[in-house]
Amino acid sequence: MAATSYKVMIVDDHPLMIRAVEQLLRLSPLLQVVARANNGSEALMAARVTAVDLIVLDLNMPGLSGLETLISLRAEGCQAKIVVLTVSDSPADIANLIHAGADAYLLKDCEPEYLLEQILQTAQGQHTLSENIQNSLDAEKNKINPLQKLTEREFVVLREVAKGLSNKQIAQELLISEETVKVHIRNFLRKLGVHSRVAATLLFLEYKS
Repeated sequence: MAATSYKVMIVDDHPLMIRAVEQLLRLSPLLQVVARANNGSEALMAARVTAVDLIVLDLNMPGLSGLETLISLRAEGCQAKIVVLTVSDSPADIANLIHAGADAYLLKDCEPEYLLEQILQTAQGQHTLSENIQNSLDAEKNKINPLQKLTEREFVVLREVAKGLSNKQIAQELLISEETVKVHIRNFLRKLGVHSRVAATLLFLEYKS
């Protein structure tokens, strides 16, 4: 019986990096690159029209970041395994990406043989987090819950933001003015130490339980 092959999309803003990853993946007969994207927007469009089993996703890209791309892919129902390939070993980055739906987190400076092995294992659903990454996740989880800094109303507004509602929709849902919604959003962004609704949503999803 023939082994299953996996269709792959590579997302990176550096064409040379795309070419290098593609050449590496060609070493495995089980991995077939069927799509390439230079940014998050292109990745989203490609994922809508091309069936892929695995996405190799860069973290730091102009426009939509790797994290925002990942969140959007999962929000649109993308079921592909997603490997984040980056130069960052920040525990916060690792935790945010794993909690947002990444299946693996690999560093660009690791050995090519190891990288290929881990990508293939992820495609096969066999990937497990390394001890270092698991320790980083545990450390992030044990941090003080930042949502405790919020007032009850700020928490409620953040919850509605996390559902993807606009300011106008939140105002209608909570029977408050749109300007009041904006004030609450400014307040919880400041208290959480983040600068965007996406980042606040990630914190909410991570700590709400």
